[in-house]
Amino acid sequence: MVLRRFSRLGAGPHREHRPPPNDPTDELIEAIGEPLIVLDGYHVAHANAAARALLGEHIVGDYVRLALRHPAAGPVLSGDEEGPVALSGLGGQDRLWELTAGTIRPGRRLLRLTDRSAQRAAEQMRVDFVANASHELRTPLASLIGFIETLEDANGQEDATTRLRFLSIMEGEARRMQRLIDDLMSLSRIEADRYYAPRDRIDIGPLLRELADEFRSTRRDGERLEIDAADHATVIGDRAQLHQLIHNVISNSFKYGRDGTPIVAALRVNGLQAHFSVTDQGDGIAPAHLPRLTERFYRADPSRSRAIGGTGLGLAIVKHIVERHRGRLEIVSEVGRGTTVSAHLPLAP
Repeated sequence: MVLRRFSRLGAGPHREHRPPPNDPTDELIEAIGEPLIVLDGYHVAHANAAARALLGEHIVGDYVRLALRHPAAGPVLSGDEEGPVALSGLGGQDRLWELTAGTIRPGRRLLRLTDRSAQRAAEQMRVDFVANASHELRTPLASLIGFIETLEDANGQEDATTRLRFLSIMEGEARRMQRLIDDLMSLSRIEADRYYAPRDRIDIGPLLRELADEFRSTRRDGERLEIDAADHATVIGDRAQLHQLIHNVISNSFKYGRDGTPIVAALRVNGLQAHFSVTDQGDGIAPAHLPRLTERFYRADPSRSRAIGGTGLGLAIVKHIVERHRGRLEIVSEVGRGTTVSAHLPLAP
C-alpha cells in the first residue's frame, strides 16, 4: 500500500519539476489576502504573496510536502481528504491555521490556509474568564459556608467575641462577592454598548474635580490626591462610564501607591485630544506584566490584590470604556518608582 502511494506521487520530492505556464488563476489568487497555494500534481505551481510570506519564497516549484511541513497536513496534501484540518504552530507557536483543499480541474488543486489564531485566542479567553470567575466566587463562598457552620456550634454567651469576629469576616467576604458581581455586570453592559458611539457632550474637568471631592471626603487618606487639571476638556461621551473610568484609575492608585505618597490626577488638552492621567508612587509593575494588565482577572501580584479587595476587573472595565469612546489607553510603569495610567480621548467638535 505504501509503495503504491509513493509511486502514485510520481517519484517523490527529488523529481525535477518544471512549473507549467502561467495560469489565469495565478493572477486572481495573488490579490487575495489569505495564503493560497496552487498545486500541479504534487508540486507547488503558484503561491500568492501571503503564502510565500508564511512559508518562504522558495516554495514555488517545491514538492508540496517540503513546502508545507506539518504532520497533520498529510491527508490533504496527498489528496485523500479536502479538510479542514487544523495546523497548530505553523508560522509561530501561538498560531493556528485551518487547511482546506479544492479541485480547480483534474491534476490541479487549490490549498487554502485560514488563520484561526484570533478565534482560538478568543475561545481561550472565554474559557479563562469562566474559570477565573468561578474561582473568585468559590473562595468567598467557601469562607462564608465554613464560618456559618462554625457559628451554628458557637451559640453560648462565652462565644460572643468569636461570633462578632466571624460575622465581620463574613460581611467582608459577602461585600467582596457583591463588588465582583457589580463589576461583572458593569463589564457586560459596557461590552453590549461598545458598537454604539456615545452622544452627550461631557466636560471631564468638572467630573474629575467632583470625584476628587468624593475621594477626599470618603477616604481617611483622601488628601493624598492632587488635581492638576485644565478648566475644560469636552468630549462626546457617556457620563456614567467616564465617571467609572476616572474612579477606577484613581482607586487603583490608592490601592497600589505607597502610603503617604501623593497621587496626581492630571487633565490636559493637546491638539484634538483630552489627556487624562493618574500617577502614583508605588512599587511599580514589571515590564512583563504590562501587556496583560487589562485582561480580566489578571493580577501582577495576586495575593496583594485580593488582600486590598481588588476584583481583577478594574482595568478591563477602563479599557472597554476607553475603546467605546474611540480613545487609547496607555500604562507606563517603573519598578520601585510608580505607575502612570493615561486615557487619551478625542475632543468634541
